[in-house]
Amino acid sequence: MTRTGSALHGQVAATTKILGIMLLGIAAMLLSFGALEARTRHATIALTFDDLPALTIIKNQGYVNDLNAALLRGLQRHGIPATGFVNESKLDDLDRPQQIDVLKHWLDAGMDLGNHTFSHQSPNSLGAAAYIADIARGEPVTRGLLEARHRRIGWFRHPYLETGTPGAVKQEIDAWLSAHGYRIAPVTIDADDWEFAEPYDDVIARHDEAERKRIKELYLAHSTTTIRWYRGAALGLFGRDIAYVMLLHATRLNADSIDDLAAMLKREHLRPVTLSQAMKDPAYRTADPYTGKEGIEWMERWSMALHKALPWSSFRDVPKEIETAYDRVDHDR
Repeated sequence: MTRTGSALHGQVAATTKILGIMLLGIAAMLLSFGALEARTRHATIALTFDDLPALTIIKNQGYVNDLNAALLRGLQRHGIPATGFVNESKLDDLDRPQQIDVLKHWLDAGMDLGNHTFSHQSPNSLGAAAYIADIARGEPVTRGLLEARHRRIGWFRHPYLETGTPGAVKQEIDAWLSAHGYRIAPVTIDADDWEFAEPYDDVIARHDEAERKRIKELYLAHSTTTIRWYRGAALGLFGRDIAYVMLLHATRLNADSIDDLAAMLKREHLRPVTLSQAMKDPAYRTADPYTGKEGIEWMERWSMALHKALPWSSFRDVPKEIETAYDRVDHDR
């Protein structure tokens, strides 16, 4: 190559590098504008609460009763409809009649109930037949309470969001659910509230008020960031907001945070609706091709079906200190 050619090659390379940097900058600006736009758009959201009667490490009936009463009062105060998903094995964890009363209170408050299996196990470990048996075993009380109010049970939520692997197992479970009048409740916003909830119970048990407030603040900040990320993901997949379905749990943390969560939804221009209303969105007719072992939410499943990437570079994990605290207090593994 001549000296002139070498110089020209260097200029072209430099120009290409500059253009590349400029394009990356423009892309970052567009992502930033998209995130800002997501916070000013209006959309709807359905709140769902898993693991009824309660997810808690404090095995005390009064504690379970109080957290549910506070949670339901808050939902009613803010006019938020919700669906609770029941593990009927939990009814025998404490006082069975009182545990059943908790479910009655949810229905009396105008909320809905669904099936979350009897024992909260994974189809990956049970296989299709045993998992289906666990679903059937998890419905009698819930079904009876709904039928006493001339309502029917129709929603099912997979524990851990694990829907079955390999594909034949998933298909067998899906076929049984459909034949028995169930519709799967997907998740399109998941802020990992369960990971904050057990450390929160722990500091309450230890009467550490300062740490209780700090965990709650971390949880609310993480929830805000996560909601915004999922709205950005929806924009990338569908070019619009969808009607979101948020996964939460029946915990003392959410009971204590319900006013803050309601304010957050209002600030983010998210109007609460029922699960049935949210599921009318055409996005929920998108195929779910995923048959892997991990429990993943539906944005990630749809990204596979639509062959579109999600903005993982901007995703924020649960704070490490919360992960550490959860590992210290969780005794279910």
